[in-house]
Amino acid sequence: MAKKYIVLDTETTGLETEQGHRIIEIGALMLEDRKKTDNHFHVYLNPERLIDEEAQRVHGISNKDLVDKPLFSEIADEFLEFIQDSTLIIHNAPFDLGFLNYEFNLISSSYPKLEDICDVEDSLVIARDKYPGQRNSLDALSKRFEINSYDRTFHGAMLDANILADVYFHLTGGQSKFEFESNHALDSGINDANSDLDDTDIQIHSFKATEEDIKANQERVNEIESKYEIRSIWNQS
Repeated sequence: MAKKYIVLDTETTGLETEQGHRIIEIGALMLEDRKKTDNHFHVYLNPERLIDEEAQRVHGISNKDLVDKPLFSEIADEFLEFIQDSTLIIHNAPFDLGFLNYEFNLISSSYPKLEDICDVEDSLVIARDKYPGQRNSLDALSKRFEINSYDRTFHGAMLDANILADVYFHLTGGQSKFEFESNHALDSGINDANSDLDDTDIQIHSFKATEEDIKANQERVNEIESKYEIRSIWNQS
């Protein structure tokens, strides 16, 4: 049986679980043969706390919107069943995994960490490897790949999951690992005629960040440091 591939995103009340911030939206979309499916998991959650103003400006979700929504504990088992034994595709995976593991741990320490029951592909890591020194946020990648059919007035977990799926297809290109897994039994022994392809025709292109890219990256790092009163690793000598 082919492995499940699920694109996942969350929205939260803030940036730090250490400050008691919680998840307010989960969007998870299953892929099959490099295509989106109708099989998805989407829920808004009551975080039992207030949403930071900065976070609300990003996703547009208010405290009033979530008053009648379920608690994470009410959907935890259903969500776990949906993602278990899958490969999760997440942009900046440590952030989402950190919040999800935190939510599960608030219910019971007996819940496993998601990275122990799922494989994880971080699309941000893939993007940084492919485009070093350039902006690799989901918005930046969407512009780079001309994915412009979505309303980006606000972020949203299900919206971002759909966008991330499109971005992931561009980042990985060609036939993916999960295509090989699902088609291996059919293809075995059939494509021997292609075995004489000359791999010397493959060209590898390198990319170098421009001065404008480097300047823009530094400005963004400085902006983040100023906003959250932190010292980033990029500005540490």
